[in-house]
Amino acid sequence: MPSSIPRFAAVSAVVAAALAAGLLAGSTSASAEDSAAGVRIHDIQGTTRVSPLVGTQVTGVTGIVTGVRTYGSRGFWIQDPQADANPATSEGLFVFTSSVPTVAVGDAVSLNGTVTEYVPGGLNSGNQSLTQLSKPVITVVSKGNALPAPVTISAWSVPDEYAPEGDPAAAGSINGLTLDPETYALDYYESLEGTNVRIGSSRVVGATDPYAELWVSVKPFENRNWRGGTVYGSYESQNTGRLQIQSLTPLAQQPFPKANVGDRLTGTTEGPLDFNQFGGYTLTARTPVTVEDRGLERESTAKQHKNELAVATYNVENLDPSDPQEKFDALAKAVVDNLAAPDILALEEIQDNNGAKNDGTVAADQTVKKFTDAIVAAGGPAYEWRSIDPQNNKDGGEPGGNIRQVFLFNPERVSFTDRAGGDAAAATAVTGEKGRAALTLSPGRIDPANTAWESSRKPLAGEFVFRGRTVFVIANHFGSKGGDESLVSHHQPPNRSSEAKRLLQAQAVNAFVKDIVALEKQADVLVVGDINDFEFSGTTKALTDGGALYPAVKSLPRSERYSYVYQGNSQVLDQILTSPGVHHFAYDSVHINAEFADQDSDHDPQVLRFRP
Repeated sequence: MPSSIPRFAAVSAVVAAALAAGLLAGSTSASAEDSAAGVRIHDIQGTTRVSPLVGTQVTGVTGIVTGVRTYGSRGFWIQDPQADANPATSEGLFVFTSSVPTVAVGDAVSLNGTVTEYVPGGLNSGNQSLTQLSKPVITVVSKGNALPAPVTISAWSVPDEYAPEGDPAAAGSINGLTLDPETYALDYYESLEGTNVRIGSSRVVGATDPYAELWVSVKPFENRNWRGGTVYGSYESQNTGRLQIQSLTPLAQQPFPKANVGDRLTGTTEGPLDFNQFGGYTLTARTPVTVEDRGLERESTAKQHKNELAVATYNVENLDPSDPQEKFDALAKAVVDNLAAPDILALEEIQDNNGAKNDGTVAADQTVKKFTDAIVAAGGPAYEWRSIDPQNNKDGGEPGGNIRQVFLFNPERVSFTDRAGGDAAAATAVTGEKGRAALTLSPGRIDPANTAWESSRKPLAGEFVFRGRTVFVIANHFGSKGGDESLVSHHQPPNRSSEAKRLLQAQAVNAFVKDIVALEKQADVLVVGDINDFEFSGTTKALTDGGALYPAVKSLPRSERYSYVYQGNSQVLDQILTSPGVHHFAYDSVHINAEFADQDSDHDPQVLRFRP
């Protein structure tokens, strides 16, 4: 069993209690004493997401074994070679064995067992459930049988509409709705749950991750950008052609290919269609997964003119001194070569001096020194830096890590206006000096006592001077999307509970910017960082309220608006927003990480150049 695939829980859950409680609305549960003989797989799967026979002991279920999984959630798939005429009922079924299965692909089997619904991630995750047969008694009838012909998933077979609207009477759940596979993509995939499927040559839209998974799109032109990815441009455009690919062959026997966005999954990839916690519908490949390298290259931004100020933001993913020197060197090289040594660089996820060791350490001077030394060694400037140490374990992130934002600046190009008194609990404010706006504390934190920042990073505000002009920079790392339901949730639309906190955070930053602009209408203010939300989100709308800010990423073509790739969707999380005083600028989302299997961070940095 390969150690590199640790995320599959080798457990099965009978959800009769959940059905009774309404958590899997729209279906009824059979009692434990109920039994049924001679049922077919399509009878078990039914025409909704939850089996009409859940909780029922069934006997004599027959099919051909189409795939065997010996690691993680161990079991095998069977399929009835004699399909019914209803496109809503799947002919495939996962059989959960818990131990390594003893059957082989091509075996004809007869099974007794209990029909269950397993919810990957647990009932509170909002995930759909996987219909399966548990506690099986297996009889192998014959061996070496031909497999049922695979169903081809293609651009023409997957509907363009993503999912039906959830049933208001069932708290927005789609579990009880009859599947309509000709209209909705999620219904189409669900109608093939457990079925032997195949795809042809497809573009890779999500790079191979550490768990030996990648994402493809079976739709060649769906929201495609010129680098080969699929752009997530709205809550109503979920990109229906995306499909996760895994291999059923243990990695020790057959390594999984490393693929970048824009590469091609070649030939025919075939195997059962699974549903899991980490991406939903997944083709578990029985055949070898082969990839054609299409040569995606990392981008480099243009160097700023001597009269231009270059400001960048970069989430460096939990950087601390215990990380290998190679990570520091790679990040430093990116700052110098790919970001053209920006004048001001706001960093997110700088950890304290001993990283995740939870011993009360909060200082990060050793982390920053190791990074700035690496930048000098890479041929970059001798950056100076400013930051404020957080209170221990008060800003979220990895326990003990104490992540925070840090300003780096090139003193040969920019000066920092220091106003003492800023600490973790002190709030900076806006004041007027000779009719111009200024910060009372620089660096200073914005409204740190506001409950919006509980267990979250507080914004770091700093006052800089470039060629005699004051520039205010606010570095942010808003609350994460943790707790949100996935796009494949049984609630449609999914519950995005994390937005509530980011909305309050955005309102606090917006109010602060308005305070600056109220005193100095043409003030140069940049709000930068990992906003953890899309350019079309309510969070961004709150940041821009009243015209206080403009999301500079919107100056790019729609197809180029992304800084992060998640489950095959290229999307915006990192942003730079400008005040009305910033009249003309050049913006660049510098794609050096998110599309690649080998990453120095999971985020792409952002750069803005303008003349104050």
